[in-house]
Amino acid sequence: MKLFRRNIFLAAAALLLTGLPLLAHHGNAAYDDKNPITIKGSVTEFAWTNPHVQIYLDVKDDKGAVVHWSVETYSPGKLVRAGWTKEIVKVGDQVSINLIPAKNGSPVGFLHKLVLPSGKELGLQELEN
Repeated sequence: MKLFRRNIFLAAAALLLTGLPLLAHHGNAAYDDKNPITIKGSVTEFAWTNPHVQIYLDVKDDKGAVVHWSVETYSPGKLVRAGWTKEIVKVGDQVSINLIPAKNGSPVGFLHKLVLPSGKELGLQELEN
């Protein structure tokens, strides 16, 4: 009987562990969290959608060429709890974004902080009530 229970336990544990790779989707392994950068540019799109809000902006590089950046954030629900609204960022806004860039060098990043033209700062931390 003890052997039977042990085998059932091991089978259940194996089934639970096989589902762990599904949780990897929400990691930030593609981003270089050791080297955050700040970019400044003009918002071309603000996509308030699930599962992640996206900010697209045009940024001039060191040579004056326009680079089209895509910046990922959290879900709309989490951003609302951090003080964001779906109207807070507008196309044409000149913003500054502190982010962790993609490790592969593409113009993609994960937002840490956004500074609006008014100087208001928006982060990812939930606000205290």
